[in-house]
Amino acid sequence: MVARITTVAFSGVEVLDIDVQVQMGSGLPAFSLVGLPDKAVAESRERVRAALSALGLALPPKRITVNLAPADLLKEGSHFDLPIALGLLTAMGVLPADEMAGYTALGELALDARITPVAGVLPAAINSLAAGRGLICPAAQGGEAAWAEGLDILAPATLLTLINHFKGSQVLSPPEPVLAERDENALDLRDIKGQESAKRALELAAAGGHNLLMAGPPGAGKSMLAARLPGILPPLAPAEALEVSMIHSVAGTLGQAGLLRQRPFREPHHSASLPALAGGGLRARPGEISLAHLGVLFLDELPEFQRGALEALRQPLETGRVSVARANAHVTYPARVQLIAAMNPCRCGYLDDPAQACARAPRCAADYQAKISGPLFDRIDLHVDVPAVSAADLSLPPPAEGSAAVAARVAQARARQTARYATLPEDKRPRTNAEADGQLLKEVAAPDAEGRKLLTQATEAMKLSARGYHRVLRVARTLADLEGAEAVRRPQIAEALTYRRQLPGRWGPKA
Repeated sequence: MVARITTVAFSGVEVLDIDVQVQMGSGLPAFSLVGLPDKAVAESRERVRAALSALGLALPPKRITVNLAPADLLKEGSHFDLPIALGLLTAMGVLPADEMAGYTALGELALDARITPVAGVLPAAINSLAAGRGLICPAAQGGEAAWAEGLDILAPATLLTLINHFKGSQVLSPPEPVLAERDENALDLRDIKGQESAKRALELAAAGGHNLLMAGPPGAGKSMLAARLPGILPPLAPAEALEVSMIHSVAGTLGQAGLLRQRPFREPHHSASLPALAGGGLRARPGEISLAHLGVLFLDELPEFQRGALEALRQPLETGRVSVARANAHVTYPARVQLIAAMNPCRCGYLDDPAQACARAPRCAADYQAKISGPLFDRIDLHVDVPAVSAADLSLPPPAEGSAAVAARVAQARARQTARYATLPEDKRPRTNAEADGQLLKEVAAPDAEGRKLLTQATEAMKLSARGYHRVLRVARTLADLEGAEAVRRPQIAEALTYRRQLPGRWGPKA
């Protein structure tokens, strides 16, 4: 007799069914695990043996073979512990085979038979619902799995509890969906004095989902402005929350928080490697750009990042996805992010202050800014200077307008965009103006005659690329949405053009 239990493996955010087959036959006592397991899966033999021993059960003195099919697919992760244990218990006659066939199981076993959290419960739950099976998962993640509405979920804390449930001596209650706690201590724009131009650019970036680069001397408030962006962004829609939470579940960063409700804000250190930013590594895990999907990726001290890591962001910023190709894996992760970056104008940071600037100015500025390639600069919609705050501004009382008022305007602008694109097919529907492209952009952001003339002249004078031309149109469309205007006119085109970067030495005196 072969006992069979279903579990899952992950290829990016794609879920693959794995058939765990357990056979107990005659021969010398042995416990063999086959089917291309990695080290964590191979070690499950000892965890399962110890967990069964904690329940007073011993493996029979037979030749035990556990096969993870399909056998040519690499099996990774500790979530195979629970299905292997359930397969053994089914083969031993402890659990009913007919009932176990209707469930997908995943979970890690502690040596005392507790079932501990693992990565990937949410996508596994959605896959089980589509396949018409129930789900057995750790108790700590039952609230995560419960978002697959209509799914039969068993979330036991221990292996003994699960056995008692199937024996009828204990009944497991279905878990309730859990939402992550909302951050009630979000930073407020009232904390920032002065920097009105930068605040305007931040509001514009939030309203249209545009990429933003802030450049200025140390202490000007660039990081403070970026940290307050989440406070003016709209919350995730239900479908977006599910999409983002699935990525974090696969990455193992969701924990016991439940479904995310706020947009991710990721701020990796400038020492981050290419795999850390774009994804990859031995197990092809999602990188920071995927963990920031539908949220914000903040890169402080932009020129200090590795050149290769920054160049790897160019394609995801255009396509909204990142493909990780390795010898043993080829996976694709969603990566529709809003890039917010900050940098000093030169290495010392004081290019515009003769008293503090180094003796190599302005050459040091050109060398420092040259660390960022032109194609990456071209993918950034908004370039804004953030000058040092004067003593007069610091002595002023806090601004009257805070994040709540700005967030209300951003929400209204986003609502106009949602209504504008609502009639399009779902797979081609932009979420924000920053995603509009091609013929759609020409239709929704076509400027009036004066605006078109100004844009044509500016494109020639500023040497804008075709990408830069279209990004000006997207920004102008968002400016019109913030003003509640239906058409894009010359004033919006003019303001959008002020945010385009022109020359490598823009943030300092010309050589």
